[in-house]
Amino acid sequence: MDNRRPTRSGSEARWHLSRRELLVTTGVLVAGLACPGRGFAAPSEAALAAAQTSPLIYVSPLRSDGSESRCHAEVWFVSDASDLLVVTTAGRWRAAAIERGLRRARIWVGDHGVWTRSEGAFRQAPKLEASAAFDRSPEVRERALAGFGAKYSSEWDKWGPRFRTGLESGERVLIRYSPVG
Repeated sequence: MDNRRPTRSGSEARWHLSRRELLVTTGVLVAGLACPGRGFAAPSEAALAAAQTSPLIYVSPLRSDGSESRCHAEVWFVSDASDLLVVTTAGRWRAAAIERGLRRARIWVGDHGVWTRSEGAFRQAPKLEASAAFDRSPEVRERALAGFGAKYSSEWDKWGPRFRTGLESGERVLIRYSPVG
């Protein structure tokens, strides 16, 4: 059954997909495509599938030689097509790594609790590598905040205002992790 709802905007008809339909469709498309000429493999299908339901990802920036940095963390995220969006304090290592030119990260998808107490369990979760960049688009920020509010509704009364005011003031930044292999 087709659950899409047509709407009209001006003279164009547009289809609205549910978040789940969008994620599944995008995940399938991205997983099936390699990036020609760049030498990247398709992102892990298991990681993309896990991102549909997981409350957490574990992130580690990659050094220029491809090794993981000492910095790891479990963080909230929302999906934006096949990309993962994270909000963090501007001075934290996730943001500092990008500023220093470390624009690659390894991401594990799943919930294994605080990484320092997980005894490395997060390393068994589906993983992918991603390019990292700041996303300063107001439209993306609003979409991300709405997504965080829906995904983390039980804690959003506390964190929603912090995320919003922090992003507006520059105290926090929005990071886009785009899977590359």
